[in-house]
Amino acid sequence: MLEAIKKFNTQFAFEPKIVNGEGLGKFSKFLVAGMGGSHLAADLIKTWKPSLDLVVHSSYGLPELSEDVLKDRLVIASSYSGNTEETVSAFEDAGKRGLPRSAIFVGGKLKELALKDGVSFIEFPDTGIQPRTATGFMFKALLKFIGEETALKEVTSLSQQLNPETYEAIGRKLAERLRGFVPIIYASARNQAIAQNWKIKFNETGKIPAFYNIFPELNHNEMTGFDTQARIDADSTRTDADIRHKLNEPFHFVFLRDHADHPKILKRMNATAELLRGRGLPVEIIDLEGRDAFVKIFSSLLIADWAAYYTAEEYGNDPNEVPMVEEFKKLI
Repeated sequence: MLEAIKKFNTQFAFEPKIVNGEGLGKFSKFLVAGMGGSHLAADLIKTWKPSLDLVVHSSYGLPELSEDVLKDRLVIASSYSGNTEETVSAFEDAGKRGLPRSAIFVGGKLKELALKDGVSFIEFPDTGIQPRTATGFMFKALLKFIGEETALKEVTSLSQQLNPETYEAIGRKLAERLRGFVPIIYASARNQAIAQNWKIKFNETGKIPAFYNIFPELNHNEMTGFDTQARIDADSTRTDADIRHKLNEPFHFVFLRDHADHPKILKRMNATAELLRGRGLPVEIIDLEGRDAFVKIFSSLLIADWAAYYTAEEYGNDPNEVPMVEEFKKLI
């Protein structure tokens, strides 16, 4: 895991090549089928370009959309290993329904099926890293299928301009402050995918519970669950305030603030932070910074990588393997 983080920027030097792409054609609508780390790149592409007609599907088969919506939409099966059963199911379903399809992987069953059916695919190098750390490879592969050639060139420059070790100290100090707490990651709706990525990294790399939510929705419901000053019934014989306070003790909030967000979102963030701190709850604010959207996205995720890595180290956990996932696979 340590080497994967340190060398993350080198993934952007990868030049994706479409195999069997001669009759693929051009598309303006896309559906990416993937699970876990294999759909994160698609989520981030939607963060970068919200206007893109891209549906992300994380389950078996294809989503229950009308034929008119699915028609002329390129289905991209994304599975790092190529063996994810939900994604293979989606790929096969698309084939049965005669939909245009493609795939990205390092090998596995998806490669076998793509070769057998003559379907276009992009294969990236199997470097032995975990899917959640292969976002650079997958991001570029998806941009290639989507036809965003200008963006591909811009992202390639990150291989030289993004230095993962620049963010190590920030991530390490954050991990120290989070020790003993459950992180709750908050961001704007536009940056939901970044917040979700943070959560996943704490789950899989740090091996701790972590959760996320988005502004402004959380102001209409979730934040009220942390109101330690809520009214106590005069007839209550229990120490309700103490109990409620204990429920909130494990949590540490991390706000991902983007100054490009709507001004009212920024105002909501500040007000929410003030309310939470006033109730004795710790709040960390981390700014999304960079010369462009790509730097903002991936520099933030590197901070999360380092924070999750040092969180695992703090608790004596293996930051790389996910034994509970492997145990689960055997059960099913």
